[in-house]
Amino acid sequence: MSRKKRIFDIEMPDEPIAEPAVETAPARRGPMASAIAENAEALATRQSAAQAIRDENDALAHEFVALRDAGQVVQNLPLDQVFTNLLVRDRFPGDDAELIDLMTSVRDVGLSNPIRVEARADGTGYELIQGFRRLSAYRRLLAETGDTQWGEVPALVLPRGEDVAGLYRRMVDENIIRKDLSFAEMAAAANNFAADPATGIDDLKGAVKALFQSAPYSKRSYIRAFARMLDLIGPSLNYPTELPRALGVALARQLEDNPTLAAQINAELTGWDNRSVQEELDVLRRFAQTDGFDLPLEAAKPAKRAGASSADPAKTKTTFDLRTSRGRVKCTAAVGRLEIKVDRDFSTMDRARLERAIAALIDGLD
Repeated sequence: MSRKKRIFDIEMPDEPIAEPAVETAPARRGPMASAIAENAEALATRQSAAQAIRDENDALAHEFVALRDAGQVVQNLPLDQVFTNLLVRDRFPGDDAELIDLMTSVRDVGLSNPIRVEARADGTGYELIQGFRRLSAYRRLLAETGDTQWGEVPALVLPRGEDVAGLYRRMVDENIIRKDLSFAEMAAAANNFAADPATGIDDLKGAVKALFQSAPYSKRSYIRAFARMLDLIGPSLNYPTELPRALGVALARQLEDNPTLAAQINAELTGWDNRSVQEELDVLRRFAQTDGFDLPLEAAKPAKRAGASSADPAKTKTTFDLRTSRGRVKCTAAVGRLEIKVDRDFSTMDRARLERAIAALIDGLD
């Protein structure tokens, strides 16, 4: 019997069978290639960081320049580059007892409020706008100590372009806010403002209104009265800042009513250089027809109230200056109070010696 062959049908795929993937090890870089790649990455990182720093510095520089140009960056300016020619100051020349206190404060704790200046158009320095007493304190400290640390003063350089009238207003406003100007100084500022052709205002009333816009009408009227009085007798006064408001107003009224009065006052005060504050005020009160309280004589002594004290502490106050071997001494006397200001550090004196001196002073008043 013959054997039969079997035939099997095998279906073959149309596409060839893919070869199985063979994993190969990554190409290995040599030491030099690795070092070059790492150095390139580090260089790129450093360049990126440097660019970020440059961008930040540019932004800060632009911000600094903007703040400086706006007058908000404090700069130390040499004293010989700060001038006081642009504005006529609202301070009278002469001794300033409070300047000693300011110098002590600057020396001990520094200057907390920088002066304000404006750059000169010709680039030769700066013109002072605000801070005459602060500038004076630095100049005196430099002159008296010779220490170069006082050769520069902290300052804010204001942007140029503000008109002169606005600069006068800045100068006056600062002192008004600090309550640091006497009526005589405010009146002098108004006269100077009206006299300066750059302000555009040439009359006293307009000058007072422009400089003291926030002041009530009554205060502006007092300033105008002082200004008229100073026009007539100002050069003869040694202590115009010591004039009480009531005395100055009463004196201005008398000068208006009596045209010959100014010549009489000037004649009496001229050549009398060694007079004290009290002596000058006594002369002015006599011509103004006021008593020691600076009221008109007919109204100086109102009827005494039942049970009222014979001394009114609010009114019995006397201020005067003395010239001594230690310099100018400013004294204020009131009920239960005697204040003496002199350029001397009493805290360094021997206590027993100081007590004896005060006891001798008090005993000598009887």
